Amino acid sequence: MTAQQKYLGGCLCGGIRYEIHGEIGEIIQCYCQRCRKSNGTAFASNAPVKIADFYFVSGEHLLKKFQSTPTTQRCFCSQCGSPILSIKQDTPEHYRLRIGTLDSVIPNRPSMHIFVADKAEWDQICDDVPQYAQRP
Repeated sequence: MTAQQKYLGGCLCGGIRYEIHGEIGEIIQCYCQRCRKSNGTAFASNAPVKIADFYFVSGEHLLKKFQSTPTTQRCFCSQCGSPILSIKQDTPEHYRLRIGTLDSVIPNRPSMHIFVADKAEWDQICDDVPQYAQRP
């Protein structure tokens, strides 16, 4: 990524807008029940981004936090409910970005499926990306 490039994203209603001035880490698709429930989908597509590279352009005041476990906060737009990121105590220098909130095209592709032992019975994984019953 060159110095002029940046990634843009935001929530569904447009109230929260952000920029990332740095790399987006490997995309992991998580099928655990908490990720499914917090996203309302079969899985969550997450990638780490350095907190130092993440900037709110607008709407930071709309970001609400939910303590889903003793070590994880899930952050979402208080107007439209879009999940934006999560904050994990064990990775204090990174956010876990919800990739679906990006507007920019990224070259990254999913690197693994985790917690597939918990995936919804109606879901089917149809690629050759490595699958793990839990977190590897």
